[in-house]
Amino acid sequence: MLYLTRKIGESVIINNDIEVKVVDIRGKSVKIGFTFPEDATVLRQELHERIQEENKAAVAGSLDMLGIDIDLTSEED
Repeated sequence: MLYLTRKIGESVIINNDIEVKVVDIRGKSVKIGFTFPEDATVLRQELHERIQEENKAAVAGSLDMLGIDIDLTSEED
């Protein structure tokens, strides 16, 4: 994991087309803004994890209906 220190108004650029900018800092809360291509997908981590789990459950249910036994519990890095 990369750690950076940025002040309000400062930003970082990712892959030449994604900008992450510090907009405001209040106590322990940091407001960040993003500029990115229209075709990029952006999700909060907890929502992304929930979608991944639901997708795994759907695949497992489909495989079960087909009588196929595959372990879907391994994590990808």
